[in-house]
Amino acid sequence: MKRLFAVLLLALAVGATAAKDAAPLAEDPAVEQRLVAISEEMRCLVCQNESLSASRSELAQDLRRELRTMIKQGKTDAQIREFMVSRYGDFVLYRPRVSPTTWLLWAGPFLLMIVGVVLLLNYLRRRNRAVGEAQLSEEETRRAEALLKEEK
Repeated sequence: MKRLFAVLLLALAVGATAAKDAAPLAEDPAVEQRLVAISEEMRCLVCQNESLSASRSELAQDLRRELRTMIKQGKTDAQIREFMVSRYGDFVLYRPRVSPTTWLLWAGPFLLMIVGVVLLLNYLRRRNRAVGEAQLSEEETRRAEALLKEEK
């Protein structure tokens, strides 16, 4: 019984040393609110499909810590975004800015849609012309009329 108690005590001690410290609660709710608002607009560079605020990666935690520091230093949201873009590129933003390098990104879907509609209209016009130009021979016309009379 003593051995079981000693093993249990040892297991608890090992578990306690492996546990991480709890994340501190927000020191300043206004800072945390701004942090969440800014980090929701940014992409996690590791996960790429998650926002910076939702990601649990170590890089995301470091970036949130850095954002929190810049907020406490009194930098504006625009200055923080500019810092992140200058450091990591437009990819870090969920909604990249419209610039010469992102024109294709913004206009691409519309261009593809326009090209698709033009190709579809061309195809339909050609098909209609081909159908309209196709004439039945006299024999085919007599057979079609005969089939129509048989149906009645």
